[in-house]
Amino acid sequence: METMTKLLNRPLKAFALYALLVLLISVPVYVLVVDYIWTSELDENNWLTLEHTKQRLQTKQFTPAEIENINHIWGELQPGVLIVRAENKISFQDSVYEAIRPNEYDEDDGEDRFRGLKSYTEINGVPYALTIETNVEESDETFIAIAAVTLLFFILLIVGFILLNRRIAAKSWHSFYQTMSSLKSFELSKDMSINLPESDIQEFQELNQSLHQLITNSVSTFQRQKSFTENASHELQTPIALLKSKLDLLIQQKNISPEISEILNSIDAPLSRLSRINKNLLVLVKVENHQYSDKEQIDIKDYLISAITVFEDYLDEKQIQLSNSVEQSIMVNANAFLIETLIHNLLSNAIRHTPKGGQIMVSSHQASFQVMNSGTERLDESRLFERFSTTTKDKVSSGLGLAIIQEIAKKYGWRVTYNFESNFHVFSVSLA
Repeated sequence: METMTKLLNRPLKAFALYALLVLLISVPVYVLVVDYIWTSELDENNWLTLEHTKQRLQTKQFTPAEIENINHIWGELQPGVLIVRAENKISFQDSVYEAIRPNEYDEDDGEDRFRGLKSYTEINGVPYALTIETNVEESDETFIAIAAVTLLFFILLIVGFILLNRRIAAKSWHSFYQTMSSLKSFELSKDMSINLPESDIQEFQELNQSLHQLITNSVSTFQRQKSFTENASHELQTPIALLKSKLDLLIQQKNISPEISEILNSIDAPLSRLSRINKNLLVLVKVENHQYSDKEQIDIKDYLISAITVFEDYLDEKQIQLSNSVEQSIMVNANAFLIETLIHNLLSNAIRHTPKGGQIMVSSHQASFQVMNSGTERLDESRLFERFSTTTKDKVSSGLGLAIIQEIAKKYGWRVTYNFESNFHVFSVSLA
């Protein structure tokens, strides 16, 4: 399963990744743009200086010796500026170039990049080549500064987005979290309705209205089902008990024929099963409806020992050997009737499905207890705890015993597991 993230964090991650991508692209773009602007300004400055110099040289009637002297002085003051006599024919097209050479003013500074402009002019009819160079200066510091400023604004952007996102979310999502809190605390078996907050956000308001309608319908359906099941079970109890008592009276009659006696016995078995089904179904419904709310401190060890004593006659009747390893106390805070029902159902299920002359082992541990009974093949685990699911052709079982065990365990957050080991069916109840 993928790691879950909050909804509010998803746009933040996407925004951060997008902003980081833009940042990575923008830095070299900034560098190229700044470098282009910088070199364009240098070219323009060189051109203006060159034009001004050419104009002054052409208006003044300098001799070659004076020009040589000017060139020497100018070269000392501004390295890279040259006025030299042209040997070839004058080209009237100015040329721009770049040159990399050591910094004459700072030898430790390494090499610098120079932007130069070369042009031609005539002084007293003599062709001269004029060259002006300007140090582009260190661009690395500029680029680092651009990257640092960009990174700073990126951090400010992300931090600002987080703060704004939290502030807006705290207000916008307040009603949503209230709805979530109400849903978490809502119990279908206890609450008749749910109060959901009003929201000024259309989507949340529509969600609350839909949830309210859904829960109202669910509560209504649950109450009708609960009422029907309870009423049906209670209404069936009286006629079943009446039929059972009348049937017992008939069976006890001395003047009935063997044929009639056999018929009455065949009626008694399914009637007894119907009575157990009705009783167990009522218990199951009450467990699901959380009607057994009373709790007390209980030692499961005592209930296991008591249940073993109750079933001794049944064990002797089927010649089942019982191994009692119940020594560890298990203290729980639970309903006494439900714990007794859970343990009795586990043992009765084991006795019922253990072949004659088989073996049952009961044991307790620090936070669990087990009931094991001998068998021949593994049971179908997919249907084991379903209602009215029987693993054998036993006509006595109600098919609700394991379902009741599962519901009681679920009520207290316990776990019931089944395994088949060394020809033994193993039912374990883990409390942790």
